[in-house]
Amino acid sequence: MHRIIVACLIVAGALACGPAIAVDLEPRLILAPSGTLRAGLYPGTPTSILPDAGSGEPRGVGYDLGKELARRLGVPFEPVVFAKNAEVLAAVKSGEVDVAFTNATAVRARDMDFGPPFLEIELGYLVPRGSALTVPAEVDAPGLRVGVTTGSSSDAALSRDFKHAQIVRAATFDVAIEMMSTGAINAYATNKAALFEMAEKLPGSKVLEGRWGIERHAIAIPKGREQAMAFIRQFTNEMKSDGVVGAAIARAGLRGATMSAAE
Repeated sequence: MHRIIVACLIVAGALACGPAIAVDLEPRLILAPSGTLRAGLYPGTPTSILPDAGSGEPRGVGYDLGKELARRLGVPFEPVVFAKNAEVLAAVKSGEVDVAFTNATAVRARDMDFGPPFLEIELGYLVPRGSALTVPAEVDAPGLRVGVTTGSSSDAALSRDFKHAQIVRAATFDVAIEMMSTGAINAYATNKAALFEMAEKLPGSKVLEGRWGIERHAIAIPKGREQAMAFIRQFTNEMKSDGVVGAAIARAGLRGATMSAAE
């Protein structure tokens, strides 16, 4: 009996030491601590979530990967849809959601952790009917007003790099479409996956040939869940090698994107 008590005290003392002991938790306990995988998504782009009038089930690369991640973890899948990506990022930072599928940047990596990229998308410009603009290099010119989504990576990059054109911020893609239709902006900047979706709602508009940058989309998780990163890396690579990412791209009708190479 004395030996049992001593052994228990040793174990308790070891656990109290915290960082000195490496505890292997199941990935589902780390990634979905509530018992449900809450995936942050936003509408208007096939990289995240779009309605599907045919089947009734949403489509989108983020939606499909989130659903498969929940299945692999053995937990229910809960899509949490926000109006814009900036709200998704804030929810990841606060832990309001457990996972997101978004452009991985060094600035964002301060607030969340990223797995390897699963998708690469060209960044470009949408211009309205009758625009004289033909290539991305012509967009940064005096007198031009270029729209971006508030708080997006395009907002950060072009606000830093533009020398002449004026940045005009829009809360959502729908607001941007309205701004372009009324002539409030001369071009809109984001990834081409979203631009092609927007072009379908603006007759006569076009996505310019060429690009001004590249987005690399990856799975993002809140800080403090680093123990699950090996699982995220393995999951991402399997989704690419098994064709799940490719199938999600096709189902979403995503254009202007390529699947990242396995790591």
